Amino acid sequence: MARVELRQLRYFVAVAEELNFGRAAERLLIAGPSLSQQIKALERDLGVRLFDRDRRSVALTPAGAALLPPTRALLERAEDLKRRAGRLSGSQSVRLGYVNWLPSDLMARTAAVAQVHVDAWVAPSHTQAARVADGSLDLAVCWLRAEDLKRLGLRARLIGADRLYAVVKGGDTGDAPDVAARDTDVLMDDDITAWDSWNQYAQELTRVIGARAVRISDGAITGPAFFDHVRRCTRPVINSPKGQTAPLPPDLIRREIVTPKVYWTWSLVWRESEDRTGVLAVVEALCDGVGDLGIHAPDAWLPADDPYALPG
Repeated sequence: MARVELRQLRYFVAVAEELNFGRAAERLLIAGPSLSQQIKALERDLGVRLFDRDRRSVALTPAGAALLPPTRALLERAEDLKRRAGRLSGSQSVRLGYVNWLPSDLMARTAAVAQVHVDAWVAPSHTQAARVADGSLDLAVCWLRAEDLKRLGLRARLIGADRLYAVVKGGDTGDAPDVAARDTDVLMDDDITAWDSWNQYAQELTRVIGARAVRISDGAITGPAFFDHVRRCTRPVINSPKGQTAPLPPDLIRREIVTPKVYWTWSLVWRESEDRTGVLAVVEALCDGVGDLGIHAPDAWLPADDPYALPG
């Protein structure tokens, strides 16, 4: 029992309520195989089987049904403890910076533990990380390499991930075929002040995967000018995380990138020396239960120095 985690108990309740591992994984925002592994670990630590499952159905065992009510009660007590602690630390003000992406439920998840103030200055990843290091910010959501964390004296946890895709000329032609990563173009801008992080990422993508670098000098990694570059290029062009949700013009289509699937990670970073309860509580509130978001799948690609890249 000493190894049982509250996170695993939350997983148990979610599967018990959904009676479907796929739906429970979507609800918990974790990968299906990870959820299955955690349930198996919980069953092993508890010494009982919680579910009867096969390819078509999932059902609570008698032991699982008996343990479900006390598990819910335990989780409610844990949440009450968290709220009580939040009232003690909630007066702390935490400054958070970002690049262009934040969790949509950020305020709801952090309200009980601190007063989070999102900094109005939206800046590139390397700038926001430097501001955390020098104390101008307490936290930042950004992209960093492992060597950057070490150099700046920062810690990081995975908070989000974008699977990048390609854009190509073609208009509305129905389902567009997938494209191999090596058969894409990736834009790299001469302005390293604004695009240093993206250029570092793109350089490794071209070196390791074989995508073709296209040098530009107009800042058009995203925005309307990006679409103009797509129209000029003869191959699909990889989008950047800053353009992840931008609507496409009618003459362009999206194509999924495969062999491998290309991912960009978002880290929540803070100083190694940080010891304030409110800051550390915000980290837990935002990162607990995030899972691997698909980045550790066999066909996923991350730069070798990404903090979450698996060794080997």
